[in-house]
Amino acid sequence: MNVFEEGAVTDEVLARAGAQLAAESARFAARGWMPGTAGNLSVTVGRDPLRLAVTASGLDKGELASSDIVIVDADGAGVRGEGGSEQRPSAEAGLHARIAAVTGAGAVIHVHALSAVTAGHHWPEGVVLRDLEMLKGIGHSAHGETVTIPVIANGQDMTVLGDAFEALYVRPASGSNDVPALIVADHGIYAWGRDLRQARWHLELTEALLQIALARR
Repeated sequence: MNVFEEGAVTDEVLARAGAQLAAESARFAARGWMPGTAGNLSVTVGRDPLRLAVTASGLDKGELASSDIVIVDADGAGVRGEGGSEQRPSAEAGLHARIAAVTGAGAVIHVHALSAVTAGHHWPEGVVLRDLEMLKGIGHSAHGETVTIPVIANGQDMTVLGDAFEALYVRPASGSNDVPALIVADHGIYAWGRDLRQARWHLELTEALLQIALARR
């Protein structure tokens, strides 16, 4: 499912990106994680310079067409003349871009899943997880390793949120994995991966882990 290829961002690449983003958006809307027009998804379609295809703002995420994507730069600003639509990108595209730049992610998903919002409220310093089998699904050990899902305060300035994320992000050592999720308190969760499929798995597994943590309170 990785649409990124070294070289030019072609119409074919953008068409595949749009189709995949629409399909994944419909999946999460059906789960109730993207109510109304809330939430956004992106795939990285260029690295130098950084370019992301992001779902357009203000649209029902369960009804997106493959053309409902906007190309944004490293600041999350819309880029004209490089494909995509002339629609407005989400204001949160800037955080997508920062996550992609810092982690090297090929895809980023942002939804408003209930357990993530609730967990961020209860544990504003981060959600600590340990000795749970599903931790293997996000690249960590099921036993003997402490994993913390970082939590940052909500806000409308994506540069501020990006700085807060980067301050908490633990870059993985060689041969290890990062923690591929971020909770924005009183707002929602971001998850990422090498492509949309892996980002989806990371999101679903993290949400399930958060449900367990909340049930154990």
